[in-house]
Amino acid sequence: MKFSAFLKTRGATAAIFMGIFYAVAMLGIFLPGYTAIPGNVDKLPIAIINDDAGKNGAMIAGNLQENLPFKEIETDITNKQALKDLEHNDLALVVHIPKTFSENIQKGEASSSIDFTINEAGATVVSSTMNSVVTEINSQLSTQFSQQTAQGVLMNFNVPEKQAAELAEKIEKSYVGNVVTINEIPDGMNHNMLPMFLTMAGYVGAMIGAMQLVGAFRASRGKASKTRLFTYVQMAALLIAVVSSIIAVGVAYLIDKPSGDLFFGIVGQQILNYMVCFNFTAILIFLFGEGGMILNLPILLMQTIANGATITRDMMHAPYEWMSHISPMYYSVQAYFANLFGSISPSPYIWSMVAVGAVAMLINMAIVAFLHKPMPVQVSETEVEKKAAEITA
Repeated sequence: MKFSAFLKTRGATAAIFMGIFYAVAMLGIFLPGYTAIPGNVDKLPIAIINDDAGKNGAMIAGNLQENLPFKEIETDITNKQALKDLEHNDLALVVHIPKTFSENIQKGEASSSIDFTINEAGATVVSSTMNSVVTEINSQLSTQFSQQTAQGVLMNFNVPEKQAAELAEKIEKSYVGNVVTINEIPDGMNHNMLPMFLTMAGYVGAMIGAMQLVGAFRASRGKASKTRLFTYVQMAALLIAVVSSIIAVGVAYLIDKPSGDLFFGIVGQQILNYMVCFNFTAILIFLFGEGGMILNLPILLMQTIANGATITRDMMHAPYEWMSHISPMYYSVQAYFANLFGSISPSPYIWSMVAVGAVAMLINMAIVAFLHKPMPVQVSETEVEKKAAEITA
């Protein structure tokens, strides 16, 4: 057999096709998706709340609105509501200028500060970007107010050494930015990426499981009714979901050590994640057989960007944002962020996952009912002998 003939075999041609297809799919999906960083940072919504009764607060709020690179800046909102929106990741940053800001600046008796609040329990790009933005703002404001204080203080010359030292300290501390971080995530990228890795572990396992179990469904046609076989497929998937989820969460606890009282909640979500992803990926396999697996790969790749672990919906390009609304990965990642690190309930995301899974299962049931032709159930020799024995008896 010549090498050219070997290359024409089904396995070789399939390998060549998959090598090219996967490279094109991965680069064609990942590279455009990540152009949103930092290109779409300006789409992140922030809030600036000015409660200051003096002129300094209004001046700073106006300057921030003009100079910050964000298109959506909310100002007509209370600090309490803004912080609530931040908890739900509806805002990326909350800037609060307190009521006594100008008064403290004028008196110079205490350090004047502006509160910058960031939520870490969300997309990693958002928290890192906001930290950089806040650092730059604080640097500029510190310089500005130190210069203003110095102009008023250094008009007096020949001050005693002790008084000069006090004045210098007052100049240095005339403004201090107060950075508040809510829902802090422990140091280490392994913690930041845990919601995504748990989700992907379930998704990839479910996708491969769907291919194998739907293959078993097709191979077993004629041995039982298609309704019974479909039920067996779901029961086998649930069994795999339970076992694999307990093991996956166990590994996560060995490495990341989340809170022990979250264990059963995380296991329950991982089981749900597996079942939803199983039915979601099984749609194309029920429709196209093994060819459906090829179509599932770009959908998986697209969801690695659309799941919200790295960038938020506000930053995503339109196709990825659309995918996030039907993606089980998006709702799973957000639920894990809320459950593991957040202070809000994961229930809205859990119910969204349930909805996606229920629709996917209904679609699979419809495919099996209307597109898979019924086959006569073959009775095995053992069953024939058993029935004959019953009749004889």
